Amino acid sequence: MGANFTPDLMRLLRAAGCTLIRHGKGDHDIWESPISGRRFPVDARIRSRHMANTALKQAGLPQTF
Repeated sequence: MGANFTPDLMRLLRAAGCTLIRHGKGDHDIWESPISGRRFPVDARIRSRHMANTALKQAGLPQTF
């Protein structure tokens, strides 16, 4: 098993004021960012840095991973 970036990603999203809107289908949650004004999915087990950085980009935050 590889690394799971989701806990660190969620911590960054919460610190930036993003909120969990609802649990989506499967193991995805829907988040909303006050910075970008967008809603975006976050997987419960993000194993790649690319996907974690994509979620940050959708939230209007700098890439961290």
